[in-house]
Amino acid sequence: MADSAGAVNGQPKAANGNAGQTLTPYHSLFRHLFSWEKPRDSAIAYASVVTTIIAVRYLNLLSWTLGLSWMVLATTVAAEISGKLVLNNGLASQFRPREYFTISRDTFEAMVSDAHGLINFFLIEAQRIVFVENIGVSVAACVAAFISGFLIKVAPYWVLTIIATTIAFFAPLVYSSNQEFIDEQLKTAANAINAQTAQVRDAAQKQADHLAAVGKQYAGDYTGKVQEILRTRNLSPSATKKAPEFPSPPTEEPKAAEPVVPQEPIIA
Repeated sequence: MADSAGAVNGQPKAANGNAGQTLTPYHSLFRHLFSWEKPRDSAIAYASVVTTIIAVRYLNLLSWTLGLSWMVLATTVAAEISGKLVLNNGLASQFRPREYFTISRDTFEAMVSDAHGLINFFLIEAQRIVFVENIGVSVAACVAAFISGFLIKVAPYWVLTIIATTIAFFAPLVYSSNQEFIDEQLKTAANAINAQTAQVRDAAQKQADHLAAVGKQYAGDYTGKVQEILRTRNLSPSATKKAPEFPSPPTEEPKAAEPVVPQEPIIA
């Protein structure tokens, strides 16, 4: 059950709107290391990470592992064969344990649980950055990704990894040591940005109002001109239609035509 501190079963609760979201134990672990609450633990963690990166870069661990493997196998096989030839009893078999080493189920489940918690840690943190739960963290991640896109063209991966590790460990230390000064500078920068943003917003609003007024004026002028043109066309003589002219009807009654009498031919 969640207590007043916002923890669930000893695990911290996320600070976002999802009240049921609980953070993994790795959140507390990394917060403890990066905050330098115990400088010894943080220094050991930083040195271990940097040493591992350099070892992977400069030491051919795979070749060393294979070389060590064949030397161990050659030694045990030679000891076993020599013992059987000389003493009629193998030497390596004398050191064979009664039961071979195995991983218990509890240990395996604990390892899987740790891996599951670590994966969830990175998933939760990635989503918190993408959905801007903390503006400062999201902005820092954006700037880091932008700069890394250019550095990756000139610097190898292991150098970028060391730089990222150094920033992750020492940036919180520098901030905690100079918190008042940094907060004051950030506040000043935020006020300047807000002032510039307000000025740009006001200028854009004035320009939009001016354009709207000019557009309204032009629309009114064009509307008046169109109405005037239509009114002129309606009043012009050429636009009036003339009534069709028909012939006047006759006033006298029609007279019947006289029949034509054919003339008889004269006979001589």
